[in-house]
Amino acid sequence: MPLCNIVLFEPEIPPNTGNVIRLAANTGCLLHIIKPTGFDLDDKKLRRAGLDYGEWQDMRTYENWDDFISQTAPKRLFAISTKGARHYHDIEFANDDYVVFGPETRGLPDNVLYHTLMTEQVRIPMTENSRSMNLSNSVAVIVYESWRQQGFIHST
Repeated sequence: MPLCNIVLFEPEIPPNTGNVIRLAANTGCLLHIIKPTGFDLDDKKLRRAGLDYGEWQDMRTYENWDDFISQTAPKRLFAISTKGARHYHDIEFANDDYVVFGPETRGLPDNVLYHTLMTEQVRIPMTENSRSMNLSNSVAVIVYESWRQQGFIHST
């Protein structure tokens, strides 16, 4: 069972997704990518980006949000958003949770952010008047908090 499930909804910037692919591989997370993306996700492009096969073999792709929901049937689903009321460190994460991140330029749309299966909208604290954090940095903050709470299981 993965440490957690990282969900990138319609990612737009290839280097951010590449960073998240490597993060997922290094932390034991499963990565879910919901199309459309702002770039092609194929073997040749991933290899050209310097990612080893082992780093992206546990990545799943979905045609759209409904396809993702029907294939995964998540029990706990957290939207990471500046619109969240609670901070990420107040959530007790479990290893079968799904954490959902929106596209870099527009964030999660309301139909995802407030989906009936969404457990909660969660935020990463920032200074006043900040717009948002970089996508791959945001994913790292949440993944490492989840892993910390689980006692850094399977780490060396």
